[in-house]
Amino acid sequence: MRQDHFITITTYRGARHFRLSHRARRQLAAGAAVLALALVIGAAAIAVLTGQVVRMDGQLDTLSAERDAAVAGQQGLVRVRDDLQRELDRRQRELAALGAEVDHIERLISLEASPERSLVQRISDAGQTALEKRLMLRSVPSGFPVTSETVTSRYGMRLHPIQERDAMHHGVDLRAPRGTPIHATADGVVEWAAFHRDSGLGKMVKLVHNYGFSTIYGHLDQIEVHAGSYVKRGDLLGYSGSTGASTAAHLHYEVRYLQRQLDPAPFLKWSLEEYDGLFTQEDRVQWESLAEVVRTATIAAERPSSQPVQSLSATSP
Repeated sequence: MRQDHFITITTYRGARHFRLSHRARRQLAAGAAVLALALVIGAAAIAVLTGQVVRMDGQLDTLSAERDAAVAGQQGLVRVRDDLQRELDRRQRELAALGAEVDHIERLISLEASPERSLVQRISDAGQTALEKRLMLRSVPSGFPVTSETVTSRYGMRLHPIQERDAMHHGVDLRAPRGTPIHATADGVVEWAAFHRDSGLGKMVKLVHNYGFSTIYGHLDQIEVHAGSYVKRGDLLGYSGSTGASTAAHLHYEVRYLQRQLDPAPFLKWSLEEYDGLFTQEDRVQWESLAEVVRTATIAAERPSSQPVQSLSATSP
């Protein structure tokens, strides 16, 4: 026997009664089951969707990271490209500057430029010619032996400051207060480094150089080298003074070729920038044959040599 159920709801207004039949209960139970099923399905769907959202978020993060990496890589490539372009521009400027420098050196060493030669060949030729000139400048007296370039008495006839008569002055006098450093004007060997009474030059240094040249430094106050020692161009020889036949501190400087006194003035001004002037001002030296010997020496200097160095003996000037 099916029984009905009654539901009573009591309020301050009174009680109300509802009858719940068996059919209604079945419908209510079915509705509850459907609702529960819907909740279960909804929860499952939410879980599935949540997982998909999580996976999509992960994929989105991965894509974002890949995008950032791609952007960074692109920016890196742009920086590399810019760096390479700047390096290329710098190398092009250096190459242009090098070409201009080679032009300057070619003019400086009187080497005719030729558009048919490559820059590498021009550099090689200029380097060879410059090496020859540097060897010549180191072997033959060149430049001033003191920092001052003031000549107080020139080469030639003059009134002797002590004898008070006309006499030949075989060198030049250079302004050099007592204690001024005196330097060698070419590579060579010290032939004399002591007081020389007969010449009147007092404490004197004589250097013997290559190719028949020699130089004399007179009236020194102090000598810093010894006979037989080798010196290079620019090495300290001693300090200026007023020893010997001298009225005041100065440097007496001579240039000799095969024991003949030459005018030192062209040699004092001789440099890489003023290279050719000496050859026209001093014609007592066979410059062409000397240049050929220097050229041969330059070639020989680029390969090892087993030949012994010829020694020079010390003699009086």
